[in-house]
Amino acid sequence: MSDSYQEYELACQQERERNSQLLEQFATWLKAKQLTQKTINNHLTNVDFYINEFLLYEYPITEASEGITSVDMYFGYWFIKKAMWASASSIKSNAASLKKFYSFLHEQGLISAEDWADLKETIKDNMSEWQATLRRYDDPDIEDMEEVWGY
Repeated sequence: MSDSYQEYELACQQERERNSQLLEQFATWLKAKQLTQKTINNHLTNVDFYINEFLLYEYPITEASEGITSVDMYFGYWFIKKAMWASASSIKSNAASLKKFYSFLHEQGLISAEDWADLKETIKDNMSEWQATLRRYDDPDIEDMEEVWGY
């Protein structure tokens, strides 16, 4: 095993430990909002996939607070390709979870008001395009990936 791979794995392990603490705090915050346990579990699952799979997918690793700027890449490409359960409703559900998570981080002072506003605007502006990209990706009649991704 190469040193760089071991360094990457160690960095991922350390980030997952930090993320675990964040997710526990987020769960407590959601409970205080009087959400049902089912809704809380759904948000935690969605956020966990984002911060512990997507944000740790490549090296250098992106911390959860810094990941706020990556949602367009996540929903517009990565989630469609990597989440076998990707659907229009799962994109919408995951976006709602990330909005709640970053609202929590904003209240904790871990992200700026400007970044929080940008996230909400990105989701609002791009939701229909992300869902359209997913439909093109799932369309068996489209064989040319340029038609899916628009490049």
